[in-house]
Amino acid sequence: MSAGRTPFHDLGDFIAIPRVTGLRLSPDGSWLAAAVQTLSADRKKYLTSLWRIDAQGGAARRLTRSAEGEGDPRFLPDGSLLFTSKRPDPGQGAADGGDDDVAALWLLPAAGGEACVVAAPPGGVTAAEVSADTGAVVVAAPVLPAAAGENAAEDDARLRRERKDAGVTAILHESEPVRYWDHDLGPDQPRLLAVDPGLVRQDDGAGWAAGGGEPPDAAGAGDDHEAERPGPSAGLRDLTPGPGRALDNQPFELTPDGTGVITGWWHWDPAGESHSELALIDVASGKRRVLLSAPDCDFGGPRVSPDGRFVACLRERHATAAEPVDRALVLADLDGPGAPGEPRPGEPGPGEPGPGGSGPGEPGPGEPRRAGQGRDLLPGLDRWPQEAAWSHDSAALYFAADDAGRRPVFRVEVATGEVTRVTGDDGAYTDLSPGPDGRYLYALRSAVDAPPAPVRIDLTTGAGPAALECPGTPLPLPGRLAEVTAYADDGQPIRSWLVRPDAASEASPAPLLLWVHGGPMMSWNSWSWRWNPWLMAARGYAVLLPDPALSTGYGRAFIARAHRDWGARPFADLMAATDAAVARPDIDAGRVAMMGASYGGYMANWIAGHTDRFKAIVSHAGLWALDQMFTTTDTPMYWRPQFGDPLTDFGMYQANSPHRHIGQIRTPMLVIHGDKDYRVPVGEALRLWWDLSRHRAPAKFLYFPGENHWILTPGGARIWYETVFAFLAEHVLGRDWERPRLL
Repeated sequence: MSAGRTPFHDLGDFIAIPRVTGLRLSPDGSWLAAAVQTLSADRKKYLTSLWRIDAQGGAARRLTRSAEGEGDPRFLPDGSLLFTSKRPDPGQGAADGGDDDVAALWLLPAAGGEACVVAAPPGGVTAAEVSADTGAVVVAAPVLPAAAGENAAEDDARLRRERKDAGVTAILHESEPVRYWDHDLGPDQPRLLAVDPGLVRQDDGAGWAAGGGEPPDAAGAGDDHEAERPGPSAGLRDLTPGPGRALDNQPFELTPDGTGVITGWWHWDPAGESHSELALIDVASGKRRVLLSAPDCDFGGPRVSPDGRFVACLRERHATAAEPVDRALVLADLDGPGAPGEPRPGEPGPGEPGPGGSGPGEPGPGEPRRAGQGRDLLPGLDRWPQEAAWSHDSAALYFAADDAGRRPVFRVEVATGEVTRVTGDDGAYTDLSPGPDGRYLYALRSAVDAPPAPVRIDLTTGAGPAALECPGTPLPLPGRLAEVTAYADDGQPIRSWLVRPDAASEASPAPLLLWVHGGPMMSWNSWSWRWNPWLMAARGYAVLLPDPALSTGYGRAFIARAHRDWGARPFADLMAATDAAVARPDIDAGRVAMMGASYGGYMANWIAGHTDRFKAIVSHAGLWALDQMFTTTDTPMYWRPQFGDPLTDFGMYQANSPHRHIGQIRTPMLVIHGDKDYRVPVGEALRLWWDLSRHRAPAKFLYFPGENHWILTPGGARIWYETVFAFLAEHVLGRDWERPRLL
C-alpha cells in the first residue's frame, strides 16, 4: 500500500478487512476462541471461522476452515471446543426430513484431530451452552409444534418431510409475534434440548470420542467407526415441549453442575402485550420454576455464579407514557433465601417499606418464597448495564455500561454493592471473560477509532489493556479523532466525536457530515463497519457523531428529556452540536450534509422537514409515518405503552411523526431501505418515496430486495457506499452526478 493510503481509501480493501465478532475464554485461561469474519473466495459473503488467540500475546492461528463457516464457540471442561456450522458431516447424510441449510453442533477435541458432529436436529442448532463443571450440553433448536414425546427430534423430521412433500408453507399464528428482524417466525418454535452425555465425552488424553465410538482417524474415520455413530437427531431430549413463542431470542445458561437451565421465558396476552420471566428448568424432569417475574419488566441474559448459588440477569422495566424504559442488573438466589446482601424473608431492603409491606418478591414470615423482581445490584449507578460476567470466586460481577461516549468495564461486589470502574476512557468493551485465577479479565475492545480486538486487562496492577494478536488489527486511519462539546438551548451539554481528515485545516476546511445514531437509546462509542466515518475521512469529509437527548451514557434524566419529544428535543440538540462544529476554522460551514439510519433515519426525515441548512440528507431505514410504523414493525408491543393507541390517543403521533412536514422538504434526499427489514418495515420508505415524488422534492431511492435493517453482504455494502459517495459528491462537493456502474 502506497504511503498515505489506508484500507479506507479503497472499498475493496475495506470490505476485505477481517472482523472479530466474538470471544470465549478456555477453562484453563490459556487461550481464547475468537469468531472472525472474512470474505468468501467469491467475495459475495462473509464467512465466520474460529481462531486461537494466545492469552499471553503470542501468535494467533486459525482453527477451522470450511466453505460454510463456523461460529458460536463454547468450551467443554477439558478444553474441547464446541461450535455450530452448516458444513456437511462427511460421516452422515442429512437427517431424514431435515434441512441441509441449517447448523449442526460440532466438537473439536482438545488433544487434536478432526471435528465431528455432536447433534444435528432437523431444524438446526441456533445456540448451545455447556455446564462449567460437568460438561452437560443443552442446545436451542427449532421444532414443529406437533412434534412431541421422547423422540421429538425424530418426530420433527417426519413432520418436516410431510410438509415438504405436501407443498405446505403456511404458518398458523395464535399470538404475537409473527416475525423478527429479517425472518418469519414459525412454523417451528424454539425449544431447549438436552444432549445425551454419551455424545459429548471428555477427552481421555488419546483424543476425542463421540457417540460411544472410537476416536476417528486424523485422515478420516473408516466405515466401521462410522457405523457406530448414532443418527444426527439421536440423543436429544426435549426439555420444553409446547413452548409456543416463549423462547424466541432468549439467551440461556446452565448451572455449573448441569442440573438446571436458566432462561428467559416470554409471556404473551391476547392484546399483544408481553413480558419475559426468568425461569429455572430442571434438566432431569423438565419442570420449570419461575425465579423472577413482574408484568411490567423483562428479565433476560442470565449469568450463573461459579459456585452455583446465584443468577444475575438484566431487568428492563417497560416504558410508559410518563417514564422511559429503565435497566438494572439484578440478582436471584437459586437455592432460596441467602444471597449476600439480600433481605431475608420479611426483612425490608434498602429503600423498601418496613413491617406491613414487604419489598417486591420478598414473602412475609412463614410464607413461601415467591418470584419477584430480584435484588438491584446497582441502585446508585445512573448507567445501564449491558452484559455481565462473574468473577472466578463468585464474589463480584463485571459489567459494561455506556458512559460519556465510552463503554467501560465496572465491577460490583455482590455482598456490599460497592462499584468500582475497571477501565479508563479508552473504548467500549464487550464479551467480558474473567480468568480462572482472578488476575486477568479478557474482552473485546473497540472504539470509534479502533475495530474490535481482544485485550487482556491486568486486574492486580490497574494497567491499561494489553492488545492480543488477532487478524485485522491494528488499522491505520486516514484522519484524527477529537471530542467536542456544545450546549443546547436549555443549557444541557451535548458531547460528540469529531472525525477530521488529515488534510483539514484553517487553510483547507473540510465539508461536514452530521451522522445521527440509531436506537434511539444508543451512543456513538464503538466501532461500526456499517457506518464507518473513516471511509468518509479518506474522501475529505469531517464527520460529527453527536449523542443528543435519548442517548445512553449520560443518565436517566438525559433520556427522559426527550421521552415524549422524539423530534423537537433531539433536533435542537443536534443543531447545537452542528453549530459548534461549523464554527471551527477547519470545518467548511457552507458544505454540510446529514445522514442517519433507523432512529437516525427518523431524524433525517424530521430534519428534512424542519430546516434547509443541509446540502443533502441520507435517510436509511428511517421511520416516516409513526402510526403506520408502530403497527407494522416486528415489535409493536414495545411502542404501544409509550406512544399510545393511534386510534384513540393520537397526541404523540401528531407531535412526532415526520410525514406531517412533507410540505416543507426542499433538501435533496437519498432514501435507502432493505425489503427484509422487519424492524422498520419497507413500507416506511415506500411511503416516504411516494410523498417526496408527489411533492416534487428532489430525491433518489436505493432499494435492496435481499437485505434487512442493515446492509450486510459485501456487494450490498459496496454499492451502498458508492451510491452515498456519489450523492454527496453531487450535492456537497458540486460535482456531476455519477450513477454507480452496477446500478
